[in-house]
Amino acid sequence: MALDTQPRLTRPDDFYEALIDMHRDLDEAQSQAANAQLILLLANQIGDHDTLLSALRLARAGALGNAAP
Repeated sequence: MALDTQPRLTRPDDFYEALIDMHRDLDEAQSQAANAQLILLLANQIGDHDTLLSALRLARAGALGNAAP
């Protein structure tokens, strides 16, 4: 399965609001734990190892300010 980077969220603003709301009233450690759990749940949903590795590379490149790995 190839990594699809095209926008696919049908309601991106609602998703962003829910993501922010997930963090409401959490301290830093709880917020990081919630992010980690969300990442693992979504990784399990994707399932394909190569797709997940592509996503990891793209996420790291983005955090470093690179458009692509």
